[in-house]
Amino acid sequence: MSLGDDHQSSGGYGGSGQTRTRLPDGDGDGYGGPGRGGRSSSRSLVTVVGVVVLLIAAIAFANRGGDDSASSDGTAADKPKTSATAPSGKQPVRAGFARDEQGAQSAAANYAVALGSADMFDKAKRDPILQAIIVPSRVADFQATLDKAYGPSFNKNVGLNEDGSTPKGYTFVSRTSPIGTKVTENSAGHATVEVWCSGLLGLAGQNSTAPVTNSWFTITMKLEWVNGDWKIVTHSQKDGPAPIPGDDKASSADEMAKAVQEYGGFTYAR
Repeated sequence: MSLGDDHQSSGGYGGSGQTRTRLPDGDGDGYGGPGRGGRSSSRSLVTVVGVVVLLIAAIAFANRGGDDSASSDGTAADKPKTSATAPSGKQPVRAGFARDEQGAQSAAANYAVALGSADMFDKAKRDPILQAIIVPSRVADFQATLDKAYGPSFNKNVGLNEDGSTPKGYTFVSRTSPIGTKVTENSAGHATVEVWCSGLLGLAGQNSTAPVTNSWFTITMKLEWVNGDWKIVTHSQKDGPAPIPGDDKASSADEMAKAVQEYGGFTYAR
C-alpha cells in the first residue's frame, strides 16, 4: 500500500509463487487506502480505483528492495537512515504465501499495506505492483481503472502536484496498517478475506492544505490461487470499525514530516 514519504526503487515485483509482500488504499467503494473524511469525493474515486491497486501494490512492494526517496543516506552519521518498506536495510522474505487459510490472511494483509502505499500514486511503480498481485486476467482492467482514478484532479485534491509529484518542501504520506484479518469464505483455490485497517493520508509540512489525517476502514478481498500464490480477483472497502478518538494532541506539521522520514514503513504485516 510511498511517494514523497514511502518511495523506493522498483526492483522485482513478481515471479510465480514469489510474491510475499511483507506490508500493505482509501475509503469509499473499495480501494484499500487510508480514507479521509474531508475529501470524501476524491477518496471515493480512489476507493474505486483502490480495489485494483490494493490487489496489486502489496505484492510489488514486498518484493522490492532498496531505499526510498526519504532515505537519509547523505545526512549526518548520527541521524537514522530510513527505508519505507525495509527499515533494517535488508529485503523482506520472498517466500510465496501458503495455500491455506493463514496464507490467504497473510496475503490479504500484505496486499492492503502495499495498495495503501504512496507508490500507488506513481504509475511507473503502480503497474508492476498490479502485475504482481492481481490475477493475470484482471490486470489490464485494474490498470485502466486506476489510471483514470489517479488523475490530475485527484492528485491535486490530496495535496500533490497534478503530475503526482510532491510539492517542494512537503512530505506526502499514504500508509495503511492492518489491525486484524478474518476469513469469511474458504474453498479449494479460493478465499475471501476481510482486513481491518487504519490509514494515514495527507501532505506533511507548513501551510499544508491537506494535512495528514487518520481513518479506519475494512477491506474485503476475494483471492484465487494462481501460479503457486494468492492473487487478487476483486476488492471492496467500507468505513470502520472506528474507535473513539483519544486525547492525543495533534503533532505539528514539522513533527509529522520528521516522523514519516525517520520511521520507515513495513514490508511485513502478518
